[in-house]
Amino acid sequence: MVRADKSIIKRLTSLKQHLERENPVLIQAISGFQKLDVIGYKMGLLKADQSYATQVQWWPLISILGVFSAGKSSFINSYLKKPLQKTGNQAVDDKFTVICFGDDNQGKVLPGLALDADMRFPFYRISNEIEKVSVGEGRRIDAYLQLKVTDSPVMRGKILIDSPGFDADDQRTGTLRLTDHIMGISDLVLVFFDARHPEPGAMQDTLQHLVGNTINRSDSNKFMFVLNQMDTAAREDNSEEIVGAWQRALSQKGLTAGRFYTIYNKAIAPPIEDEITRTRFETKCDADMAEIESRIDQVEAERAYRIVGSMEKEAYRVRDEAVPAITRLKKTWKARVLRFDVIAWVLVALIVLGVSIVLGAVGGLFTFLLSLLANPVTMLGSIAAILVAVLALHFFIRSRVASYMVGKLKQGDDAFYTEAFAHNTRFYRTIFRSTPVGWNKRSSEDVDEVLEQASDFVQKLNDQYTQPSG
Repeated sequence: MVRADKSIIKRLTSLKQHLERENPVLIQAISGFQKLDVIGYKMGLLKADQSYATQVQWWPLISILGVFSAGKSSFINSYLKKPLQKTGNQAVDDKFTVICFGDDNQGKVLPGLALDADMRFPFYRISNEIEKVSVGEGRRIDAYLQLKVTDSPVMRGKILIDSPGFDADDQRTGTLRLTDHIMGISDLVLVFFDARHPEPGAMQDTLQHLVGNTINRSDSNKFMFVLNQMDTAAREDNSEEIVGAWQRALSQKGLTAGRFYTIYNKAIAPPIEDEITRTRFETKCDADMAEIESRIDQVEAERAYRIVGSMEKEAYRVRDEAVPAITRLKKTWKARVLRFDVIAWVLVALIVLGVSIVLGAVGGLFTFLLSLLANPVTMLGSIAAILVAVLALHFFIRSRVASYMVGKLKQGDDAFYTEAFAHNTRFYRTIFRSTPVGWNKRSSEDVDEVLEQASDFVQKLNDQYTQPSG
C-alpha cells in the first residue's frame, strides 16, 4: 500500500507546529485529513507525495490586485502602519510580494525561491505551474516572487500578497497565471482601481480579467472592488461622476451587485481646502476603510470554517463521487474484457476449424481429440497448455482494454480518476471485484467518522468565535 513520503510527513508536522501557536482547535482537523489520506492511498486517489491536508490553504490569505499606480502599496503601508512597500506614481515593483509576520528580520526581503521551495507558503512549487504556461519561465521564479517580513501586529496569523499591476507587464502570461492562482486560494481579494484615470474603457482587458472572470465564481463574495485615490476628485468635486463611470464599466463586465468602495490615503494626499468637501470625503473614506479592515480581520475565522468545510467536502467526494465513479469504470472494464475474451476464443476456434477444413484435416483433428480422451496424462497436459494460453490471452486483453480506457480517461470528465482506475486494473487484481480497491466497510466507517469530526469542529469554532448560549 502507498504511504505518505517523508516530505508530506515533514509538511504536516510543520503545519501542526504553526497551528499550536495560531489556532489549536484546527490541529484536530489534520487527523481528519490524514484519515482520508489513508483511504486515498489505498484507493489510488493520492500519490505518496500528496495529502488532502496540503491541498488546503491553512494560512488566512488576503490578496491585493489591481492596475499599476492604483495605490495598492500605499494602502498596504497604511494598514500595516509601517512603510514596508515602495510607493510612487510609476510601477515600483513588478513582482508578487508575499508579506508575513516575523518578530525578527522585519523589512527583510527574500527571493522567490524562499516561497517556491517552502511548503508552508501558498506559492509552494508554483514554478512548475509557470513552466507549463511559459517554457523556461519556471526557472526564473525570482523574477515573479519575493517574500517580505514585517513585525506589524496586524499580520499575526495571516499572509498578505501585493501583486504587480498587469496592464503593462513584460511577463504578462506568467503574471496572469499567478494572479489566477492567488485568486483561487485567497480568503479575501481586494481589487484596486485608480480614480485619477477615469477612463475605464481604455483597460477593457484588465477589467475582464479582474471582474468578468470572477463574478460567476462560487466564492465571488470574497472580492471587494476599491476605487482608490479618490481625493483627486475633491478639486473638481465630481466624485459622483468618477464613481458612476467606473460603476458603468464594471456593470458592463457583469458586476451588477456588491459593494464598491471609495478611499484615499489621507496621510499622503494633498489637503482638501474646502472644509465641507473635506469632511464629506473623509467621512466616506473612513467608513469604507473601516469596513475593509473589518473584513480583513475576519479572514482568520473564515479560513478556519473553510478548512473544516474542505475536509467535509473531501470526505463526501470520496464516498459519493470517487467510489461510484471507480465502480462504474471497473464495471465497464470487466464487461469489455469478458466480451473480448469470448470474441477472441471464438475467433481462435474458427481459425483452427477453418485451417483444418482448408487442409482437409478435419477428420485428423477429431482423431487427435479422441486420442486425448484415451490418454489421461496427455489430456491433462493438453488442458494445462490450453489454460495457460487462455490466461495469457485474457491478461493480454485486460491489459490492452485498461490501457485504452486510461488514454480515454485522461481526455474526459473522469480524468481525475485515471490513477485510481489504473491502480484497480493492475495484473494481480481480479476483474470480478466490483468495489474499488481500498474501499470496504472500515473505509466507509472512517469517512463517516471524518464527517462527524467536521460537525464537532464547527461547534468548537462556534464556541470560539460566538456565544450561542448568550
